[in-house]
Amino acid sequence: MIDLAALGSLRAVDTHGSVVAAAEALGFTPSAVSQQVKRLEKQTGVPLLERVGRGVMLTSHGRHLVDAGGRLLTDLEEIEAGLHRQAATVAGHLRLAAFSTAMRGLVAPVVRTLRDAHPDLTLSLSEREPWDTVDLVGAGHYEVGVVHRWGDVALAIPEHLVATTVAHDVADVIVHREHPLAGRARVSPHDLLDEGWIATHEGTICREWLTRMYDGTGRLPRIAHQSMEFDSHLALVRAGLGIALVPRLGRADLHTDLVAVPAHDPVPTREVIAVHRRSMTASPAVSAVLAALAGPAGSGG
Repeated sequence: MIDLAALGSLRAVDTHGSVVAAAEALGFTPSAVSQQVKRLEKQTGVPLLERVGRGVMLTSHGRHLVDAGGRLLTDLEEIEAGLHRQAATVAGHLRLAAFSTAMRGLVAPVVRTLRDAHPDLTLSLSEREPWDTVDLVGAGHYEVGVVHRWGDVALAIPEHLVATTVAHDVADVIVHREHPLAGRARVSPHDLLDEGWIATHEGTICREWLTRMYDGTGRLPRIAHQSMEFDSHLALVRAGLGIALVPRLGRADLHTDLVAVPAHDPVPTREVIAVHRRSMTASPAVSAVLAALAGPAGSGG
């Protein structure tokens, strides 16, 4: 009999390209993942992985097992969700991935409420970037993912995932209180052409949105400093090193030395979305988590 947990580990190795990366995604040790794959090879009697350079890839046998076994895991997921729906029980263990500000401002505030309302439900939380989260939920490594989409910046969501909007979040231009723009009621990109920005790195969704804001100005934003964390953005603005576009969701206190100036034309708004696999749509546990995320704590500022 094929070990389904081991099959999940093999699928994780396929998704992430190495035993170490698969272990990190699953929350296991590399040794545990290796042992599961070896157990699966012993059960099936065929080699499932082969080494390529410093990584590994599936053999033809491994590819067949992951492709066919993936359908089996999906069917089992649907059966389990249906059983829970019939029993009307919110129970089990869900793995949830979310981007950092959603973890602080959206997920953390509702976890205790969920635990109090549903003592038989447990959650494991992990911070992930939106694109990674979509891939990980799609591959079965997490049950629920919280991602964001800025305006028309693309975020591809596969057809086997369901996307539910749980909040809308607005970003403000953060400046030092002594900055000339600190007294403005609002600003547009035309007011910011000569400013130096603290921004996330090239290729991130937030950076793409900042660039799109400048459409029609004939200019690109001038990036003075780069940092992945919005808390760091605030620290750098506080040090007088530039300005930053920081969402309200999960934003730290600005205190008296920073000022949030609303932006317009366009208003920087991101859609906060929860994704889950269609095979889990009937799950009362997934429904409870989605309802909690879309509740008052998920108003998004």
